[in-house]
Amino acid sequence: MTTTILEVKDLKTYYRTRLKEHVYAVDGVSFTLEAGKTLGIAGESGCGKSTLALSLMGFYFPPLHFGSGSIVINGTDIMKLNKEQLRKQVSGREIAYIPQAAMNALNPTLRIIRFIEDIMKEHRPELSKQQVWELAAERFETLNLSTKVLNSYPNELSGGMKQRTVIAISTILNPKVLIADEPTSALDVTSQKAVIKLMKELLDKGFIQSLVFITHELPLLYHVTDDIMVMYAGEIVERGTAEQMIFDPLHPYTKKLMGSIIVPEEGMKEHKLAAIPGTPPNLKNVPAGCRFADRCAYVHDECRQGKVESRLEGDRIYRCIFEPGTLKEWYANEPE
Repeated sequence: MTTTILEVKDLKTYYRTRLKEHVYAVDGVSFTLEAGKTLGIAGESGCGKSTLALSLMGFYFPPLHFGSGSIVINGTDIMKLNKEQLRKQVSGREIAYIPQAAMNALNPTLRIIRFIEDIMKEHRPELSKQQVWELAAERFETLNLSTKVLNSYPNELSGGMKQRTVIAISTILNPKVLIADEPTSALDVTSQKAVIKLMKELLDKGFIQSLVFITHELPLLYHVTDDIMVMYAGEIVERGTAEQMIFDPLHPYTKKLMGSIIVPEEGMKEHKLAAIPGTPPNLKNVPAGCRFADRCAYVHDECRQGKVESRLEGDRIYRCIFEPGTLKEWYANEPE
């Protein structure tokens, strides 16, 4: 029997401009995450991925504001907690966050052990400094990180090592869910492999129970995630298994997005990369109907009439007015 750890229902969060305009970067997002599962989130820059990550953590700092909906983590709706409760009961314990540019998140004037001591002072005040050191050393050794790192300053570590250290620090309290926002960006291939291996170890050893993996490195999703969720203009346009999303996408945007990458599993045959014309809509004034309509090769008049709701097709979800059979027929008849 599977256990749902994270359940998000109709989440809406927005940025408030100086002109008091509300720009909904996350607009009606709903999904669930089960224990032991890894969910990948993909989409172009500006589609709302990072805003969703901040929203799930409860990091609502102006200009970002909570609109409506619910975020239930391990049975608790965090949007019903005050900031103090959220900081002490949820952040780091139930859910943890690896931000973009995490390599720059460490204060260069402090040794690594100081960051862990500060976390434990807040969440485990009963522990002595010696006990904190022993706990940190054990965790680093278990994750194949040298304990020498604990006495190091951030500038003494390579980019890949800093990234792995930030991940180890962020999960020191064994959170139920880890959100990793572009954890492999700006890293070379060897460092990327080390980061991916570390995250798999966190899951395998039970230090985290589930992972939300946000990345522009789309080929990674096939090897790292169980499911993939594609965002466009603040909405979820499709979700399915990694196999479905990479090799058999339904939504026209997903089709183009996945067609813009080369997947090694397809072999060495000639692969014509797809291009997505145009740009995403301005979220200050979203169009009626399908938000992808202006860029879609299969657009019809009815696509622009009224809000397009998500549809359930077997075990996957997609947001389009057309049936899967119609879409696949169009894809099959596309010129090479």
